Amino acid sequence: MARRATRDPAGRSPLQLSRGSGTRMKKPHYTDAGKSPSKARKEAATTLAVAALSFLAAEPERLERFLALTGLGPQSLRAAAREPSFLIGVLEHVAGDETLLLAFADEGEINPQDVGRALEALADRPGHTGAA
Repeated sequence: MARRATRDPAGRSPLQLSRGSGTRMKKPHYTDAGKSPSKARKEAATTLAVAALSFLAAEPERLERFLALTGLGPQSLRAAAREPSFLIGVLEHVAGDETLLLAFADEGEINPQDVGRALEALADRPGHTGAA
């Protein structure tokens, strides 16, 4: 049975990003006057990437495939997860497999395009979605 993300009182998933195409996406609250929208977007993208990694880790087959493709071992996964480039790789892996992408989006109740937006934010390259 799939585990659902915790929702806020408005019924929104914490995985929902601030930029979108009319879907129910959570707008970030800018409580810190020094925080730029770009920084808030990167933080939301990082949250989404960590959620994607958790999604992969929830099923041994998904995680084994990801580890095999990256060349990482289970013992080095935690250290690698601290690297921004690793989080980009997680999102590129999810985005590169439509079935996996749709399953992740369904479980997190997000728009699949949010993964591309998160890639763009983490890569700090407008228009970059990780697609070849």
